[in-house]
Order: sequence, then C-alpha cells, then structure tokens
Amino acid sequence: MTAEDDVQYADLELTGPELAFSEAAVEKISDELVLGFPQKEPPFSATGDFVDRFAALSTVRSLDSDSDTLAQLGARARQDETLLENLLRVYGYYDGRVIRSIGGLEPGKDEASVHPVVRFDIVPGERYKYGAIDLGNLASAPDGPALREAFGIQPGDFLQSDTIVAERADLDTALGETGYPFAAIADPELLIDHERREGDLTMAVEPNGKYAFGDVVSSDPDFLSGKHLAEIARFRPGDTYKRSLEFDLRRAILATGLVSSVTLTPRPVAQPQGEEPGTVAMDVTLQRGKLRTIAGAIGYGTEEGFRVEASWEHRNFFKPEGMLRVRGIAGTQEQLGGVTLRFNNFRGRDQILTFDAYASTQDNAAFDARTVALAASFERVSNLLFQKPFSWALGAEVLYTDERNRVIAGIPRPRQEYLIAGVNGRATIDTSDSLLDPTRGFRLTGFLAPESSRSGGVQSFYVRSQIDASYYQSVGTRVVVAGRVRAAAIPGADLFQIAPSRRLYAGGGASIRGYGYQAIGPKNDLGEPVGGRSLVEASIEARIRTGLFGGALSVVPFFDFGSVSTQTVPNFTFNKYGAGVGLRYATGFGPLRVDVGFPLNPEPEDSFVAVYVSLGQAF
Repeated sequence: MTAEDDVQYADLELTGPELAFSEAAVEKISDELVLGFPQKEPPFSATGDFVDRFAALSTVRSLDSDSDTLAQLGARARQDETLLENLLRVYGYYDGRVIRSIGGLEPGKDEASVHPVVRFDIVPGERYKYGAIDLGNLASAPDGPALREAFGIQPGDFLQSDTIVAERADLDTALGETGYPFAAIADPELLIDHERREGDLTMAVEPNGKYAFGDVVSSDPDFLSGKHLAEIARFRPGDTYKRSLEFDLRRAILATGLVSSVTLTPRPVAQPQGEEPGTVAMDVTLQRGKLRTIAGAIGYGTEEGFRVEASWEHRNFFKPEGMLRVRGIAGTQEQLGGVTLRFNNFRGRDQILTFDAYASTQDNAAFDARTVALAASFERVSNLLFQKPFSWALGAEVLYTDERNRVIAGIPRPRQEYLIAGVNGRATIDTSDSLLDPTRGFRLTGFLAPESSRSGGVQSFYVRSQIDASYYQSVGTRVVVAGRVRAAAIPGADLFQIAPSRRLYAGGGASIRGYGYQAIGPKNDLGEPVGGRSLVEASIEARIRTGLFGGALSVVPFFDFGSVSTQTVPNFTFNKYGAGVGLRYATGFGPLRVDVGFPLNPEPEDSFVAVYVSLGQAF
C-alpha cells in the first residue's frame, strides 16, 4: 500500500450539501486519528455525541501503537470507515458519505520514520425524519393516550434508530405500571423511503387488557401462606396492577431468608369488562431454603479483652416467620445466655415483634452486675434491602439485677439488688446512602425510656434519654468526612438510686477510642468509675481510600471527645480526648475495622494505646 491509495478526496466533485474542506471543523481523536466535518449546510446537529461514540468504538484508536505499519493502519481505517457509515445511519443520515485519507508521509522518507495520520471527512447530507408511526392496537387500551405519550417518538422527529429501543423500553415500563401484565410488544420495523427522506416505523402493540391485583396464592401454604405473603405485599386486592410491586414482593419474600428461590406469575381470574379492569391472582411458587443456622463471632479490644459469641436459630420455628434463637456470650468482661423469639413481618412489611429472655454477668471497669431480664419490643425497621428514611421501635423490659461497683485492690464492696421495670421508644431519621458504609447524608436517632426502680425498700423513678446524630460528606472521590454527636441524660432519681448498669459511661471502640470500655466518667476516692446522669460525646474522622487492594483499603484518622457528669446538665468537669488512626477493608458484607487509639489526657490507670477490631464503621 502507498500513501496515494488512501488520499481520496482532493479531486472529488461532491454535490448536494454546501462543503468547505479548507474550513472544516476538526475533532482530534488520537495522534493517529482525526475527524473532519466539512459540511456547512445543513449543519451536522449530532456532532458531539457522534464523536464520543466513534471514539469509544474506533479500531484505529483502540489498537494505536508506535510500531504500526502503514498497511496495518490502512486495514484498520477501512474498518473505521464502515463503523462511521453505520453510525451515520443510526443518527438518520442515510445519504451520508465518509471520505478516508491517510496523510503525514513526506516524499523520499521511509514509512518507518514517519507518523501517519488517518483522517475521515464526514459528509452526512440531510437528516431523515420519522414518517408514519404504527403502534398496533395501543390506542384500544383504556389508557391509550397516556401510553402513547410514554412512547416519545412522533412523526416529524429526527430519526435515530437506537432511540427506538429506549422508547420501546419506556413503553413497556408504562404498560407494566398502569395495569397491563400481559401486554406484548413486537420487534420494531423501520422502512426507509429515500425519496421522502423519511422512515416509517411499525411496532405492533397488544395491550391484552387492563387488570387489578387479586389474591396472593402460595404454592406452599403450610410453609408461607398466601395470607401472610399478602400482608408483606405493598398492594391490596383491587389496586391497579403494577409490575414494580410484583418485583417488590419477590424481593421481600427472598429477604425473609426462608426460601432459596421464588417465582411470581400473574394469573387472570376475571376478564376486563368494558372500562372495568379484570383481576389477576399472583401465584407464588416457593422453594424452601435452609432454616437452621449456627453462627459465631470473635472480637477483641485491648481494654475490653476477648469476646466470643455463638448462636443457633430456626427461622420458621413458629409459622409464619417465627424465629427461635438460642445465644451465648463468653468474654473477658461479659457472659450471657439467652433465648429470643422473633416474628418478622408481623402483621405488616418490615414490622418485627420480639420477646427476649436472658441472664448475664458483667464485670467491667465500672461495675459488676448479675442480671436476669425479660424484654419485648415491636419495631418497624430499616434493613440492607429496604433502607427506610424513618424507623421506630417501642418496647418494655423487666429485670432483676444484683450489682456493685467494681472491686479494686481487693477491697470488698457491698452488693445491692434492684428490681427495674420500664418502657422505651426509639425513632430514627436516616438520609444516608448505606447502612454499613455511608458516604453522604445524615442520621438522627432519639431514645426515651421511663423506668421505675426498687432497691432497699426505696422506689425511684427516672427517665433515660439519648440523642445521636451523625453526618457524612464525600470530599472528592476518595475521602468521606464523618462526624457524630451524642447527648444523653437521666433526669429524676439521684445518681446512687440508679443501678450502676443503668448509669451513663463513656469509653471504648464505639465511644471514645483510646480508653477502656465504660472507663470514662466521675470516679470515687478509690478511682472507680461511678457513672453519671449526663453524657456528651463527639467524634470526627476522615475515611480515605488508598487505592490499594483494588481500592478496598482505607486509612481513617480520627479524633474523639467525651464528657460524663453526675448532674443531669453536663458541667464538662470530666473531659477526655482520644485520637488515632484506623484501617478499613471493604468486604461484601461491610467494612472490616481495625482502630488504634491513644488517650490524649489519660489517667494513671489508662493504657498507652487501645486496639479495636470489629465489622462495620465506628458510626
């Protein structure tokens, strides 16, 4: 091949559009590839998008190499010429021409010593328009005019064939969302008339009747009944059929964790009559999944010691969705055994009724407690599949606890018994973009728990209250700045009428890092934390993605502040500061967290450094 083989347009006589090769608009795709647009009238209206799509698909650009021979470049140029011709037809330029040339060769020079450039001049000609549009029987549907608007192509619009695919999808969505579960859309056919410079579009649509939801029918009613499945659906009998609600019910059934697969099929049970829609039953075909799980977790903190958790559960022990769980904790500072009965989707979607009974012992930096408790709660929750902007919970609790301040230096402390009963409520507003690893938005949670406590013949009343707020903001593409504030108070009874385990403390991996768990707060003459009736905490950290391990590893510097007071209004007498750095490793189920914290104003009994390992962000 020689240079002359690909120098085409210099002596061409082109008629039709007004051209100006010497003044052509030029788009440089790469060092080896240039597009020219010499057509002045009519102007080429799709230049920007056209160039971007060609650049993404170009053979010359994708195989660009300094070692290319002229023959190789010419072969690739012919492939790109075909690509450009096809792209012109996609945009409705059926009379378009592509003029290929290869330049950059100097006379007498060896082709190995020069850098050839491929140039394509695009002469698109006049752009075709849509002519007649035939959508079959779409107009016969009760919602025909509205559905026709969903197909956003009208006669006289400029022709662009790939928009037909997008508009067909929009029409299919509109049919599925307005009550047409059995609608059928044929493949589109486009007939080009070069004399009229128009394309006639035929796409047969059969609405096949409008329908409303009827009953939900389970293939395994002894396992998950149709009545229960209807309770977790976001539609009721008589509501207009929507395909999105069908998909939503499928996701909700999978989210129960009780099935391995599920198929939903609309089945007509009553045909449409005039303007009245018909009725479809939703047949749900279930495949039972594994119902029993044994789980465990291991954690460690230098100030909290080891913690091992294990549990066994049966997720459909009491049908439907009645989970029985037996759990235990063995740790340096805590031991626990408990039984939980939990009814998921109780009388409605994402509503949970829970009963819990447990016995525990705790021996931490602040107190030693032996507790037996019964608790119940009813909540509307946010979960990983359906994160809600608002969630809430109501509960009640009765417990007996035998407690004392922690024994230090072998000095015995008197134990004190408490019988405590109370109710509680929690509400959360959540605008964050993720439950486990948020990058933007905020969360605001309020907690209130009036309680009555009887100890030593004295009856006391108080209210435990707490507000938590956190905010997340992305800075660029690699950094998320996160901050949180917590404020808590216990008005009502005096401090020593409240059981040590119900008082307020700070310190630990989810509080002020660098200090021991619940080690921060007012202390008595023996240096024992006695807890408080008010608490303020604040934290800020920067989650910086490093790009290491495929972008999974992040470095997180942080700073924490906390103050605990014996009064219900904070006096900021016992202030503690902690700082450090952590690592986060992103996994498929949330970030793995390792934090190393240093106390900035430690007490003599505080360690020089504290390490925390857990799953999920600190807040």
